[in-house]
Amino acid sequence: MSFPLSAAGSKLVQVKDAELEYEMAGSGKTVILLEAGGGAALSDWELVFQQMAKQATVIRYSRAGNGNSTAIKRHFTSRDYADYASELLTKLNITAPVILVAHSYGGSIARDFAATYPAQVKALLMLDPSSEHDVDIIRAINLEQGNREIAQIKLDDMANGMSNQYLDFWSKRPLPDYPQIKDMPVTVIASVKTHEKPSNLFFTDQARQMWGEMWQQWATAFPQGRAVLTKKSGHYVQFDEPELVLSELQLLLEKSESD
Repeated sequence: MSFPLSAAGSKLVQVKDAELEYEMAGSGKTVILLEAGGGAALSDWELVFQQMAKQATVIRYSRAGNGNSTAIKRHFTSRDYADYASELLTKLNITAPVILVAHSYGGSIARDFAATYPAQVKALLMLDPSSEHDVDIIRAINLEQGNREIAQIKLDDMANGMSNQYLDFWSKRPLPDYPQIKDMPVTVIASVKTHEKPSNLFFTDQARQMWGEMWQQWATAFPQGRAVLTKKSGHYVQFDEPELVLSELQLLLEKSESD
């Protein structure tokens, strides 16, 4: 599924050394910031953006190097992107803490953001987030085959062009967990959808179960943590089950408004 690279209502704002494409919609004191997956632009939120705007003020944007934002060739880490996201909020005069909704590699950025800028985040909703432990799952199932598959996946990624965060994604460095990330409402929606013909060990039934268990343990370490495992969605939960994303967001909105 693909969408146009830019949105009709998008604008540009200078953040550090880049112009970032963004769109803001909706109203209300609660602000939602959408953090897309690796190499993705603000269009990755097309199916849920306007619905979210009925619930709160919502901001979607394209990170440096993505969409219509400044094309940058240097290596970015999730912490670098978190720094840009923090300044983006400042530039847009967002002073209250936001609900951060993140997909895939955006989940790594969200973890760095929440740990580094705790005053700017009041809740996390992560959609099948990337994890530094995905390779551990593959190797636990079959070490020899897993190492071969991991090497091939890296080669395939390189063949598609090395994105700004390529090295960061494969470094598999530890990312912040609770309590490095403060006590806040945290919801993870993880895909445990099974595949008739898995392309590699990561999509086998055993790996899907391990993936769900890993995120369940991660989320429930937070006093206000919640894990939702779905068999209906693949990796792009916001495409496959937009209504699930919206309903879990509504729960976080209600929680944040009652605090």
